Amino acid sequence: MRQARVAPNATLLREAELRAEKVVSILRIFVSLGLLLVFVLAVGTPPEEIAAVLRKQWLFAVLALLSYLGLGVFTLWLTRSGRFRRWMVWPVVTLDCMFMLLNTWVGLENVAMPGPLTFLLPPTWLVPVVLAFAVLRFNPYLQTYCVVLIVGGLSYLSFSSGHKVTEDIILRAQYLLAGPPNVVRLVMILLAGVVLVVASAALRSLLHRSLIETEQRLSLTRYLPTRLIERMQAEDLADLRHGRRQDMGVLFVDIRGFTSWAEGKDPSEVGDFVTEYRIRIQRIARQTQGMVDKFIGDGAMLVFDGEAAADRALHCALCLSDDIRDWSGLREAEGRQAVQVGIGVHWGEVFSGVVGDQDRLEFTALGDTVNTAARLEQMTKDCGMEIIVSAALLEACHARGGEPAREGWTELQPVTLRGRSQPIALFGRGRAAPAGDTDGPRASGQI
Repeated sequence: MRQARVAPNATLLREAELRAEKVVSILRIFVSLGLLLVFVLAVGTPPEEIAAVLRKQWLFAVLALLSYLGLGVFTLWLTRSGRFRRWMVWPVVTLDCMFMLLNTWVGLENVAMPGPLTFLLPPTWLVPVVLAFAVLRFNPYLQTYCVVLIVGGLSYLSFSSGHKVTEDIILRAQYLLAGPPNVVRLVMILLAGVVLVVASAALRSLLHRSLIETEQRLSLTRYLPTRLIERMQAEDLADLRHGRRQDMGVLFVDIRGFTSWAEGKDPSEVGDFVTEYRIRIQRIARQTQGMVDKFIGDGAMLVFDGEAAADRALHCALCLSDDIRDWSGLREAEGRQAVQVGIGVHWGEVFSGVVGDQDRLEFTALGDTVNTAARLEQMTKDCGMEIIVSAALLEACHARGGEPAREGWTELQPVTLRGRSQPIALFGRGRAAPAGDTDGPRASGQI
């Protein structure tokens, strides 16, 4: 049995991206406040000979952290108010990278250090934090952009500075390797670890939700038609449960004389026959993009919705007729009994949806259109026709610009079906030998 292909859930991914941006905004605030606190606690009294330089460095660092805190508050407001758009993540990531690169550049210029000493500056230790932020976005293209921007910026800073190493530079470099800057570095590593833990938890949560939804959708293939499973990729199961009214083509097909043929036959022979018959119906249904609503003994009900549904329903009836006729010919050539079917097709409004509980879900189509199609199939016995369709179906086909719908069809005497006040115009095709068999599919809820 062919299993339905499960496509990625775009809605789930979009929700995860928005949720991730909220988390990144909160983490950005957390990182800013954490670094401000550590900066206040860790920075002591600098050596007098470099005090002036470091005070300027500290002032810029505080202003930069406050600006970064403002960015975190602003993006958090955007996400919580519903104003954040997916494209905004690119400029926000750019600002994350530029925050680190600009801090590093100002540090180099203020301390007058040459480019090769770039990585002595504490701001460069923010790289793991910024990369971890990008991981949370679940976007490899965004991650690549972030890596290229950081590596390109640091490469430029490392190889473009014209400052030379002097005794003053050596003294400043020694201070950058002392206790307070190292405390800041350790805190940055800790913050990067916290962000990565959050990223890991978010990825695990997304994977867990995705696996659960995939398992639920795959389990539905045991009960629901394959085409309905494909439709569920774009629609929510809750919406399908509520159901809807729509125009559909409904087709019933039933084997003539099956009950009398099956009497006295070996069960395995009957089982093989029904299995091959159902395989043929399923194949034709797939080819015409129809859904097998249900099999009932030797009968089946098919429904058609969507683009050119009436044309596909009519085409399915003709394909079934040709396929069963070919199959019957093969059986006769092998000395076995021929196969004849009756097919009824109608077009109109139905109620369709998924019903049932967790243990048993079923797609169903209900309404007068379904009942009428079932009665048309039954009428093929009395009229000696292989296929009977309603004028409503042929008119729907013609309205969509298909082939002249009534060509090749025999107009039958209009009949007034039980429960109707007006006669219904009918057309037939093919001639099937009448059989006394009265068993066949019945529409659920038929009056």
